[in-house]
Amino acid sequence: MSNKLPRRPRPATTAERARVRAQVERALAANDIAAAARIAERAVAAGDTEPMYLNLAAWQREEAGEYAAALDLLNRALAIAPGDVLITGAIGAVLRKDGRLGEALATLDRVVAAEPRHGAAWLERGYTLEAMRLEAAAGDSYRRAVAVDATLAPAWGRLADAAARRGEAAEAQQLAERALALAPLDPSATAALAMIAVEARDGPGAEARLRPLLPVVRGDDRTRTLTLLGDALDRQGRTAEAFEAYDAAQANFRDVYRRVLAQDADRPSHRAFIARIAEQVAARGDVAPAPPPPAIEGAAKRHVFLLGYPRSGTTLVENILASAADVSALEERDTLAATDGVLLHDDGTLADLDAIGEEQRDALRAAYWQRVRGYGASTDGTFVDMNPLGGAKLPIIAQLFPDARILVMRRDPRDVVLSCYRINFTPSPAAWCFSDLTEAARHYDALMRLTEACRAHLPLAFHEVRYDRLVTDFEATVRAMAAFIDLPWTDDFLRFDRTAQRRGVGTASATQVRQGLFDGRGQWRRYAEQLAPALPILAPWIERYGFAD
Repeated sequence: MSNKLPRRPRPATTAERARVRAQVERALAANDIAAAARIAERAVAAGDTEPMYLNLAAWQREEAGEYAAALDLLNRALAIAPGDVLITGAIGAVLRKDGRLGEALATLDRVVAAEPRHGAAWLERGYTLEAMRLEAAAGDSYRRAVAVDATLAPAWGRLADAAARRGEAAEAQQLAERALALAPLDPSATAALAMIAVEARDGPGAEARLRPLLPVVRGDDRTRTLTLLGDALDRQGRTAEAFEAYDAAQANFRDVYRRVLAQDADRPSHRAFIARIAEQVAARGDVAPAPPPPAIEGAAKRHVFLLGYPRSGTTLVENILASAADVSALEERDTLAATDGVLLHDDGTLADLDAIGEEQRDALRAAYWQRVRGYGASTDGTFVDMNPLGGAKLPIIAQLFPDARILVMRRDPRDVVLSCYRINFTPSPAAWCFSDLTEAARHYDALMRLTEACRAHLPLAFHEVRYDRLVTDFEATVRAMAAFIDLPWTDDFLRFDRTAQRRGVGTASATQVRQGLFDGRGQWRRYAEQLAPALPILAPWIERYGFAD
């Protein structure tokens, strides 16, 4: 064993430091950030604590997905240069990529307050708000970014993408052209134009837009590009190639989010979470009706929970109901967040719901309605809380809102699961399940088991809305649904497409709902070969729900 102490790096001379700085500045001037970061990382390893080098080295770690290491370097830089908005903005970006959205937004808010002319910070703030599904606020932030710096192509691209999602093709085209004039391969602008082409049934045009991106895009942009390519190929009837593109998109999603979403010993899968709840519902057995809750200030006169499964038709029904004058609806908002960790834990363990005191129930009810109003929904008349995965919260709903009406959407399980696999969902534990076709089928099976157990044991009023009947006998189906929730018929229900256009649709069903009554039955048949591994898992539900051939 040697007694020699490790040799410390010799401090760089002034000339050496100047030479390194010149190399970094040349790389940055050539827009070769990767080269600048490699030089900076060597300088940091040699003991140089220049904040710019720490920032560039952090960028290298960030690009590798090593967010903790990136934050460590950035915090070291900030300690040397307190208040530096470039460093603080970089911290906000890393926090966003690490999924710490609230911290990211607070950090970026401080940056733009300190330096309102920091266009890149407004851009990053827009990314963060978009990840939080605050689309209007994200759009405002992107517009602030281009007002400060009109050369920020990604901001123009995101604005174009948002316009395309809203169905505003002319505006999307104009914004996309601005982005592409600055950056010919901007992924968001290209996606916007591809979406417009797919919606116009121009599969070849969309494909031609997307192919040049494939050699250069990474991360979420690559997932989105491959998903849209699948849609473009599907439009052309090239289903085998389309499915290969969807496969590649989901494989890329898994590569990007494996570290934060994959199941491990400390993080059960979303399917396991649902199955654990179902076990407890079955073990608890029949539940006696809860006493009527006391009046809560700000509560809606009528309360409806709309659930089922993603891609089952919940967005369509939400917009039908929201077309009535006194109906307000929210799509996929975490309105029951106050119960998380209190009544329902991350592993699916429920609290002893029978032991909840009235004081706690009232506090949770009040928190729910406060959150609903915070999302901008009116509670003056009927309120519809739409969440396709809301079946997981039914035991809690029965305790807190025993008088609520429950609408359950039903669609052919084969169409549902295939559609989930073909969609580029916002990253979440459920989206991780959808990224594998067989796991998506198992997840569907788990949620149907839970929902049916809740229907059997919980004292709630349920009404099933079948997608196949909605698209073939619209008025009769909607009349029955409206009667169940004590809503009078109105011809406004027929104009749900205008409602969707006016309100905006934030779910993956935006295109179909804007186009009116879209008949999406039987799409699975074109992909029957690819869907084969999932069919044995879905077979009991296909039979039970009456969709067997």
